[in-house]
Amino acid sequence: MRAVAAPDSGLRSDRRLTHAFFVDVPNFARPFLLSDAVLNIAPTLAAKREIVQNAIELARAVGMTAPQVAVLAAVEGVTAALPATADAAALAKMAVQGLINGAVVEGPITVDSALSAAAARINGIESKIAGQADVLIVPSLESGAMMMQMLTALFGALAAGVVLGAKIPVVLASRSDTMEVRMAACVLASLVAHSMPVVEKQSPTAADSGVRVAA
Repeated sequence: MRAVAAPDSGLRSDRRLTHAFFVDVPNFARPFLLSDAVLNIAPTLAAKREIVQNAIELARAVGMTAPQVAVLAAVEGVTAALPATADAAALAKMAVQGLINGAVVEGPITVDSALSAAAARINGIESKIAGQADVLIVPSLESGAMMMQMLTALFGALAAGVVLGAKIPVVLASRSDTMEVRMAACVLASLVAHSMPVVEKQSPTAADSGVRVAA
């Protein structure tokens, strides 16, 4: 990944590098995306805006034509004790103002309300995306990594990841990834590559291959 991020790699753009997982949980109604549990440790509000926008573009690339984005927090109201709640509310407002495009964005919202309409009713939450979230945005890498470990270890989720924000999508493989996960990640990256605008090539670079795999 260090080689990909290097200024002279030919792969960097003016966008922030972010990571998103495509998550398929057995016996759950549908797959969803989760970001960012790999690259951005404690993102600022500006960084979170880019995480959200990159995830929306991934969602559309995999066929989610009207993605619904849940910006997660531990509680559903804004409180000074939990700064992530203020960031979540700000991101939702950015979407209304057109600073984030291509999706409905709500937050702060808890993960149970985002994925279960029944849980949202019990929690007394009024939400347009309750139980229908296509994209989950975690407040920090730490919270996202723990959530992903729980989904894979306890529920057997298939989680294929891709790095976004470069000139081409990058598959970031883990040593523990199964062949199924690696193949799914390559398919995911291919879908992203095909959704990206075609630019005129000026000279051969590492970006010309369309997809990059990083160890």
